[in-house]
Amino acid sequence: MLPISLFAVLQGFLLLAEAQQAQQLALEKVVDLSTSSLPNPPTFRISPSADPLFISVALCNASDNTTRFFLTNDTTISNPGPSDVDSVNTSELVMPDTGFNEWSNWFTNGGILSVLKGDASVEFELLVSAHNSSAVGSPFVGDTTANQALLFSPPFNPVPTEEPTFPNYTLPAANLSFPPTPSPPTNYSLVIAPTASNGLSSLPRTVCALKNAVSKQGTILVTPASGSSQGLWLRDSDGWRWQWLVNGLNPRTNYTLFALRDGVLASSEPFYFVTKSATFNCPLVHSLPFCPTVSYAVPIAPPRGIATTHTAATLPGDVTDTVLSVLANFTTTLSTLACGRDYYSPLVTCADCQQAYRRWLCAVAFPRCGDSSSGSFIDAQGAQLPLPALQTVPKGAPPRNPVLPPFGSDYQTLLPCLETCNAADRACPNFLNFKCPLPRFTAADSYAVGYIDSGEEGVLGGGSTGVAQDEFGHVWCNLG
Repeated sequence: MLPISLFAVLQGFLLLAEAQQAQQLALEKVVDLSTSSLPNPPTFRISPSADPLFISVALCNASDNTTRFFLTNDTTISNPGPSDVDSVNTSELVMPDTGFNEWSNWFTNGGILSVLKGDASVEFELLVSAHNSSAVGSPFVGDTTANQALLFSPPFNPVPTEEPTFPNYTLPAANLSFPPTPSPPTNYSLVIAPTASNGLSSLPRTVCALKNAVSKQGTILVTPASGSSQGLWLRDSDGWRWQWLVNGLNPRTNYTLFALRDGVLASSEPFYFVTKSATFNCPLVHSLPFCPTVSYAVPIAPPRGIATTHTAATLPGDVTDTVLSVLANFTTTLSTLACGRDYYSPLVTCADCQQAYRRWLCAVAFPRCGDSSSGSFIDAQGAQLPLPALQTVPKGAPPRNPVLPPFGSDYQTLLPCLETCNAADRACPNFLNFKCPLPRFTAADSYAVGYIDSGEEGVLGGGSTGVAQDEFGHVWCNLG
């Protein structure tokens, strides 16, 4: 039996060794830490890996941060610091204003991350991942009313498309059937706040910093489990998106939007949108299987009952039936060509034609309401941007789609982008006689001209904006 004095010495040695053992960072597990309670020494161990790893650091609060982070895959260095930096095996993760940085390297024999505490106490997160943890993607704004916004997460899980083949060249039905939703889906959340009255711009662009800001007045967090969630939606070939209908917003107010992805430390870039004026009365229309990209306000009477937006379940039957009939008849006519055998173009197919025609048909069948009194078309440097392609429609005037009943008040419509029509024209065979108006003649009467493309015949690109909608909340024309 050991003497008590020797036992005490041995126990002290073991406790010291345990204290000096760096904390293990588990793969794909976010670790929340603070410089006020770091281990001693302030090091974290990275397990060996046969594949390259991504080491991410995210700051959770804004401060005059002088805390520094060092990484090494040199196993002879137990506590890397400034003197060990060689930019090959040992590097410093310099934290930019966004509050996030990442280092990718091989850790065949493992590695060490160390923290050199600064003057201020800082909360931060660490993540060791086999994947790039900074790739979040961009959220998307469908449209707004005076107090609502239809918002989408970044896309994920693109659905692979198989080109039909002759002789069983079958085109999708007019009323699309979606494939099974991904299981489990990628979880996204959105943080929304008024741009002018919120301090989000001064925060690190990280998940933990933005979630900490949710307690501030006017800041909203929506998740897939929120009451505003409309579930998953397959808008286009980019992939599935979470969809939210957010209520309780203020009229004519600029909002900032960030997307947060589970298991990723960085947020998306900011996305901006503006709500309409208090007199705007066009309801939002969305979640239409036959027109999956329609997610904007339309000049149609609001649904009866408690619903405030239209979906496929609430649209008037004659509106839905007409769109389905037109698309089904077009598909039947297109199928008279031996699609998959008789090629009319080396670049596009019958499937491309039907897809482009569907988008055009939906853009003209569901006119998009606009609002010239909300939003500022001034860029960050104070220069005037092109104004949107708006037309005023008086109360009771026949709408562009004759199946829609006349609207009960004056409204403004955002003209469809001419490029949506031209895309269908280019994708479809000549025998269909699908033609678009020419920019030099009558196109501007019914389409937005010169925004994406220049408007010169045969010239793609070179328009005044280059896009139909940008990340700053400007919408120039209806892409469909």
